[in-house]
Amino acid sequence: MRNRNFKQVDVFTTAPYRGNPLAVVLDGSGLSDQQMQRFARWTNLSETTFLLPPQSAEADYRVRIFTPGGELPFAGHPTIGSCHAWLEAGGKPRSASVIVQECQVGLVPLRRDGARLAFEAPPLRRSEPDAALLARLLPVLGLQPQEVLAAQTLDNGPVWLGILVDQPATVLRLAPDHGQLERLGQKVGVAAVYPDAPAGSPQLEVRGFAAPIGIPEDPVTGSLNASLAQWLVADARMPARYLAAQGARLDRAGRVHLERDEQGQVWVGGDAVTCISGNVTL
Repeated sequence: MRNRNFKQVDVFTTAPYRGNPLAVVLDGSGLSDQQMQRFARWTNLSETTFLLPPQSAEADYRVRIFTPGGELPFAGHPTIGSCHAWLEAGGKPRSASVIVQECQVGLVPLRRDGARLAFEAPPLRRSEPDAALLARLLPVLGLQPQEVLAAQTLDNGPVWLGILVDQPATVLRLAPDHGQLERLGQKVGVAAVYPDAPAGSPQLEVRGFAAPIGIPEDPVTGSLNASLAQWLVADARMPARYLAAQGARLDRAGRVHLERDEQGQVWVGGDAVTCISGNVTL
């Protein structure tokens, strides 16, 4: 064991302690899978990341992403938070216009807009969910069938069942049975549109339930918001650029900036702030 540089950052917020916290070990070299998993379980955050030298010549750094329950091939708030920590610690990108992160899903480009970072959403595979599974899930979530406008299975590395419901108040009142969601092995994202949102206000309310990976409710979820945007913009349910809110029921105020560019690529943007800097013995 040795001292390693460490940061804990808050992602998808400009105000500390209102977004989604992320633990970042800035040098994960030499750690085994078991050591990484043990530390991620100990931090008890939704994700803990370990930065490593890249294996691809095109990447600036490599990241491994762990929840308390296992490793993820990709996740959104760890992508933005890890990049923020890497830059703050003196990381120098190969390109002035883009930063390239390597993770299990492949290479993920990020761009900078002032202090805000945005990552290129990985390709999405989506399909109609199994009708029997959806019928079993609705009472577990506390939803009535008439409140559901649409549903899709969304896979951009992590797999989510995305459910669009009738109004934001429906999203915010949900009190799922997390034990049942864990037994069913299903992560669920629920969203609703604010139809007349004023300029600068959120246009989509989102909640993410991920009991199968040890996270009953995630405060703010980049991968879920990425796949929701790819689905909802493509189906003309949301505009090409919008702001999503997540975390209100957890006393958070997460804000996720979504944009589909002229080439059809969805970018997921957010701010990050450092709350803790120091060393960890690991």
